[in-house]
Amino acid sequence: MGAGHGHRLHFHGHSAVHRAPAHLKIPALLAFVLVVVATPREWFAVYAVHLAVLLGVIAVSRVPLRYLAPRMVVEVPFVVFALLMPFVATGPRTEVLGLTVSEPGLLAGWALLAKGTLGVLASLTLAATTEPADVLRGLRRLRLPSLLVEIMGFMVRYLDVVTADLTRMLTAMRSRGVDPRSPRHWPVLARSLGSLFIRSYERGERVHLAMVSRGYTGELPDLADLGRGVPAHHHHAQAAS
Repeated sequence: MGAGHGHRLHFHGHSAVHRAPAHLKIPALLAFVLVVVATPREWFAVYAVHLAVLLGVIAVSRVPLRYLAPRMVVEVPFVVFALLMPFVATGPRTEVLGLTVSEPGLLAGWALLAKGTLGVLASLTLAATTEPADVLRGLRRLRLPSLLVEIMGFMVRYLDVVTADLTRMLTAMRSRGVDPRSPRHWPVLARSLGSLFIRSYERGERVHLAMVSRGYTGELPDLADLGRGVPAHHHHAQAAS
């Protein structure tokens, strides 16, 4: 696990947004999302203001939109659901582009699409301008329970390990004629994911035992070493995994 571990969303830069402390950016993101969620769906002009503010922050950060756009694929399920809502919702009907759709469903779909897009784009902007270690330090400074911060830290550290395991499993499945994208083979995929979960759980147990045997008392060292290398106890924990 190299120094670049957990940095797949981060865009290296030296803008004012990059330099801003994480313990300020995280509450700012939360406040922005809450304001967007609380905005009535009929206030179209206000959504335009939200978007303008967000694009302004992105412009100051100098993170290219072409860098953020591919990463918004996580929103696809919400987009599909928003597009279906005008057709499945009940209520008064109206005609749009030659199609008869539900007016309440059309408005609800618009709200879901607008709020989801703004929230995802704002979150990606935070991830692109903040190192994972800085996010964890910011959460600790915001008095988030230390146990949750430690769990998040291990998620960052071991994400590549679990992803590599999944990649090898999918490669092995394809080499045996199994297509994970085919519904016919989804039972095999489900069993493989279950096996991956068990292996990850067992790895966590071994890592914990290795840490306890080396003096772990429930609190990790300073998070400053995350992203600059693997701490000493983590080398021992990796050996146990």
